[in-house]
Amino acid sequence: MHATPEMELMLKGYGLTTAEILYHMPDHPHFLQSYVWQEYDIAPKFPVLFKFLEFWRSKLDGPLHSVSYTHRRLIAPNEWRNVKGELLLH
Repeated sequence: MHATPEMELMLKGYGLTTAEILYHMPDHPHFLQSYVWQEYDIAPKFPVLFKFLEFWRSKLDGPLHSVSYTHRRLIAPNEWRNVKGELLLH
């Protein structure tokens, strides 16, 4: 897996997704613990979030209770311009 710069991800349509994950503590199943996860992802399918949740279900002991999320596209391809020149004012 290689790292992709955030600007390149944003130009490809990714936005910042933040999820609050409530899960049952393995040793005390009646208590809920909160975990905040944040990553660049594509709405509305959220493949990165669902991949993380699948990892959680298969590898971690704390069963999921609920997931609430928010998503914000920070930049769209039509909002970015490549500037070729610069004008300096004294």
